[in-house]
Amino acid sequence: MAAQVTERLPEDAGWVYEVKFDGYRALLVKNGDAIQIRSRNDKDLTRTYPTVHAAARRLRATTAVVDGEIVAIDAAGHPSFQALQHREAHRAHTVVFYAFDLLHLNGEDLTSKPLAERRARLPSVVKNSGILLSESLRGSVTEIVDAVRGLGLEGVIAKREDSPYDAGQRSSAWLKLKLDRQQEFVVGGYRPGSHGLDALLVGYYEGRQLRFAGKVRAGFTPHVRREVSARLLPFHASRCPFVDLPNSKTSHWGGGVTAEQMREMQWLKPVVVAQVRFVEWTAEGHLRHASFLGLRADKSARDIRRET
Repeated sequence: MAAQVTERLPEDAGWVYEVKFDGYRALLVKNGDAIQIRSRNDKDLTRTYPTVHAAARRLRATTAVVDGEIVAIDAAGHPSFQALQHREAHRAHTVVFYAFDLLHLNGEDLTSKPLAERRARLPSVVKNSGILLSESLRGSVTEIVDAVRGLGLEGVIAKREDSPYDAGQRSSAWLKLKLDRQQEFVVGGYRPGSHGLDALLVGYYEGRQLRFAGKVRAGFTPHVRREVSARLLPFHASRCPFVDLPNSKTSHWGGGVTAEQMREMQWLKPVVVAQVRFVEWTAEGHLRHASFLGLRADKSARDIRRET
């Protein structure tokens, strides 16, 4: 179940609020001593996060399915999406799992139950396991938003307490307010440079067409540039996947790409997804001051749209 983007959180009774964590959405599936960690696009992450796997084995249930987020946190408890991606950042962070929903428990399907009931049964399942509980936030909407923004966290999720779990649906019963402008984009190419790459060219799907959103040059260290260029190597392609490039007649390295600059680019099959932070969309529909956060293995490129 996924949340819809909103610009304003509901304030009427019947809603609960949680931190929007900056990590990988995943399901923990426990069947006796057997544990699986499944991404939102059903990739097996079990071997990738051994500390989460070990904690899941200690869940107080014979069988269970727990929904939540894999997050890398520093010593102060602040999450870092980049630390999930790169080993050099990983050393200073601890990978944990924040649980926020319980879908199955000891053979009982809970998805048709209201959220409040599912949540009420969750603390006893995760108690002393090492799986962390995503607590409900208390206070008015204004107080919650101010507190989350003050901590530098990504946003707030609002959920209706009476909502069932609609698997695979982006439901208005769950709403997300992003305090930090970022979203996923499809990587359609890059300009080669020092340490492998200089900038990524990213876009989003509009129907079946991949549209250009902008260039991403910030957010890289030399190590990350080498790591990302190596991960993109299997997807090299000879043709530009963007339907609206070239889109500029000027030769400076700005928001557009000229016909001459097209020859500088290494194009890619549009299957890789990147998380990008940016200041705003320009009037031309391009990203302003975009910064790379990491590649996402848990999102399908065909599902990437411009978020509004």
